[in-house]
Amino acid sequence: MINRPTYISQLIPLVDKDIIKVLVGFRRSGKSILLELMKQYLLKNGREKEQFITLNFEDFENFELRNPHKLHRHLKDLIAQNPNKTYLFLDEIQAATGFEEVINSLRVSENVDIYITGSNATLLSGELATLLAGRYLQVFVYPFGFQEYIEAKKELGEKKNTDEFFNSFLVEGGMPFIVSQELPDFTKDSYLKDIYNSVILKDIVERNQVRDTDLLERTVQFVFDNVGQIFSASSIAKYLKSQQRSGKADTLLNYLKYGTEAQIFYPLRRYDLKGKQYFQTNEKYYLVDQGLREAMLHRNRQDIQQILENIVLLEAIRRGYTATVGVLGNYEIDFVLEKGGNRIYLQVSYLLASEETVEREFRPLLKLEDNYRKIVLSMDPISQPRDGVEHLKIPEFLLSKEW
Repeated sequence: MINRPTYISQLIPLVDKDIIKVLVGFRRSGKSILLELMKQYLLKNGREKEQFITLNFEDFENFELRNPHKLHRHLKDLIAQNPNKTYLFLDEIQAATGFEEVINSLRVSENVDIYITGSNATLLSGELATLLAGRYLQVFVYPFGFQEYIEAKKELGEKKNTDEFFNSFLVEGGMPFIVSQELPDFTKDSYLKDIYNSVILKDIVERNQVRDTDLLERTVQFVFDNVGQIFSASSIAKYLKSQQRSGKADTLLNYLKYGTEAQIFYPLRRYDLKGKQYFQTNEKYYLVDQGLREAMLHRNRQDIQQILENIVLLEAIRRGYTATVGVLGNYEIDFVLEKGGNRIYLQVSYLLASEETVEREFRPLLKLEDNYRKIVLSMDPISQPRDGVEHLKIPEFLLSKEW
């Protein structure tokens, strides 16, 4: 089991606090494992196994407990057997009807510390916010980053250098089950396609009562194909028209919203660095995991520029940065990252193979007149910094703790 200190460090300060810990994220991104890691932490710090109650609502044995009255009585009975504080670990709780009322009742009436997981952030945040305002905190969980990927592969006995690990990470992605098992490629593809289909069906179609599933899938596929590219609903409509398919802009915008809520992709707004305002149209979209794209399109190596941007952005999000696309007059900066008053400007390129490419990547950063960190990232083996703008190799940057 791969330790995930980034997430555990967010949970530790909340232990025994009167606040519900909500782990949310994309399907199969490792939320259940995090519950186990938290149990291990608590056991090492004075708690006893008898203090834990664990339920997984995807387990058929717990099917009857999806009824709120039965769930409430079941948990009350178990809690009554423990004279000390009880730690509740409720996995995929959104499958239980009326779970919000059950959790709130236990929080108020019992000596409990509650940890829950769910696959969809909006599913949880929307309903929890109404009933439990100020009484819960969300921790967003993502697939493995590059450091976690290497650790998982080393546990399997793989011996590679950083570049070799990164070359496989480009294609395989970071879904924990895929990374942590020795599986043939066709099995990996099948597993990732099953996750994709599950998200489309359960997190988007069923939840939002989508009728035109073909149009939805074509929209999602367009996003997969155009990772890191600026587009709008009208761009998708034009593409669909070329495929002898039609779609209204409002409908397509809703589909993009549903995909974002299911956390299969993330929109990035464009920000005018001089005017200090957001553009209202034409966002960029990035995927939760590049392995999903490889399973669906088998083109990650051919589209390596897009994939490198995707990997860098997801690592920034994992580390708690907010990100925008920076616009400076006629120039564009791939990512403007901000966290705690700190800002980092990033340009991402595959290779600085010509002076023209060097000029294109460095010039926007050189135009900036502040003292924040400015970095060009690429796969070049030799660094070429220029006038205070750093030039770093992407794998090393992903592994660095100094950002």
